[in-house]
Amino acid sequence: MPTGSSARLARLWLLPLATSLALALPLQARELVAVRLIAFNDLHGHLEPGDNTVAMPDPRDPAQRIALRTGGMAHLASAARRLRAEQPASLLVSTGDLVGASPLTSALFRDEPTIEAMNALGLDLNVVGNHEFDHGVAELRRLIAGGCATEPRGVAASCAGADRRYAGARFPFIAANVEDAATGAPLLSPFVVRTVNGVRIGLVGAVTRSTPGIVMPDGIRGWRFTSEAQALNRYARQLRADGVNVVVAVVHEGGDADGGINGCDNPRGAIFDIVRALDPAIDVVLSAHTHRAYNCRIDGRPVIQGASFGRLLSVIDLQVDRAGGAVAREATRARNVPVANGLDADPAVDAAYPPYPADPQVAAIVEHYRKRVAPLAERPVGRLAAAVERLPPEQGDSPAGRLIADAHLAATRGNGAQIAFTNTGGIRANLKPRQPDGTVTFGDVFTVQPFGNTLVTMTLTGAQLKALLESQWRSSTARPHFLQPSATLSYAWRDDAPPGARVVEDSITIGAERWRRDATYRVTVNSYLAAGGDRFHAFLDGTERSGGPLDVDALAQYLSQRSAGGPLAVDATPRIVRQTARGSGTAVR
Repeated sequence: MPTGSSARLARLWLLPLATSLALALPLQARELVAVRLIAFNDLHGHLEPGDNTVAMPDPRDPAQRIALRTGGMAHLASAARRLRAEQPASLLVSTGDLVGASPLTSALFRDEPTIEAMNALGLDLNVVGNHEFDHGVAELRRLIAGGCATEPRGVAASCAGADRRYAGARFPFIAANVEDAATGAPLLSPFVVRTVNGVRIGLVGAVTRSTPGIVMPDGIRGWRFTSEAQALNRYARQLRADGVNVVVAVVHEGGDADGGINGCDNPRGAIFDIVRALDPAIDVVLSAHTHRAYNCRIDGRPVIQGASFGRLLSVIDLQVDRAGGAVAREATRARNVPVANGLDADPAVDAAYPPYPADPQVAAIVEHYRKRVAPLAERPVGRLAAAVERLPPEQGDSPAGRLIADAHLAATRGNGAQIAFTNTGGIRANLKPRQPDGTVTFGDVFTVQPFGNTLVTMTLTGAQLKALLESQWRSSTARPHFLQPSATLSYAWRDDAPPGARVVEDSITIGAERWRRDATYRVTVNSYLAAGGDRFHAFLDGTERSGGPLDVDALAQYLSQRSAGGPLAVDATPRIVRQTARGSGTAVR
């Protein structure tokens, strides 16, 4: 009788035969077992509803759209519990970025409140996203295992009082494609297997392989991020050989598609490249990272993402053939469900999209931390004349980018700073006044800049500065990834020029002076960029480094000082201009 690897090999040969025989029967002739997957992605510690919305048809005029108020951890918990009550044979899954870049209610306590809420909810697993690595592998391990952090991180504090000692996560974190660069040993369990209603479900995790370029390099030194598809396929085959009935790829990588929250018109992005390379053994793909909503079916299996911040739950209903043990893929149903919270206060909207009441247990956890953070979160820091919006990185400088870069420059003038840059990905939200008089609070500012980075001022030569600007184009076909400059830097660029020569040299202005290749300039960036983050490696060559304040404190102080005489109107003049072939310029939009 075969044993060990020979038994596994035998199962690999026999499983397709058994499966094909079972699937040859018509659907109605098979004995099917129902199981459900409930997933969410990119929660980012959004415990409170905030102003999160989802575009949905207007119940009064379906041709129009409304911004349906959604999200909030207590409402998400209520929705998840209801969906599990409908189908008890279910698993609840987070597809990464559960924590990191979080609002103050979670971030002030190093995201321990989010883990506590997930424990109460009964989360079955979380695949790590790139933001789980924001503060390095050691902090990720502490977040999983529990215990109070000892090293300082700005205003953030671990363990909220003697009655709230942090116990860690009661659910596994998984990743199949993060391994020790020296030994190849995995950082975390590559997969978990759960038996639900007699069905063995294997869930294999992977995080975007681009993680090293978008987190602090020191925190992941010594770890390698490998191909998502290769890692998923390796363990999917192993799970099949071990007799698992359903294999789910839980992938913190994403894309986009048109057609609403359940549409799949014009699917595009990295996740679809990954899906095309996946082994047929994988039955479902849960995706994340891009904060988009889509519901696709590729090669007979669902590929789904549920936006972000707990606004949607992705629900996948599977039917598994009891005889052959395989998924009847033609019977699979998937949908994205809005987590309506009732904050619209509109009877017509509530009738069309019944809200989920707050779950009392989770609501109590959120309220505990909200009260503790309130004195800091609600402290006014300044006033704005209007909301300050961010833009995607390919669209040039944004109002939010201008404001933040100017604030960082002002905070480091004492270090000789002449220019400041910030990265678009570090601007996590629009900055919106909460009061009619334009007041913004520290909590508002923290939501925009939640990473706790410090400011670093360095010296770059004119040649290095020009190379930095050119590195905003990663290839001849890629969209630019613009840094957000302070008011002291402006330039034009041409999209018909070759890579390395896109920036028009005689257009570069620093203060009132023209850029000079042989000059030196003092440049301020956050500590993430200073370490080469977002692949802006030119900052690694900066010399004569001087430390500065936290980025969020710099922004708060700038708002306070600049709005002392009345609400601050953010500079509307574009600093990055696209130059046409005839030499005229337009702002990048």
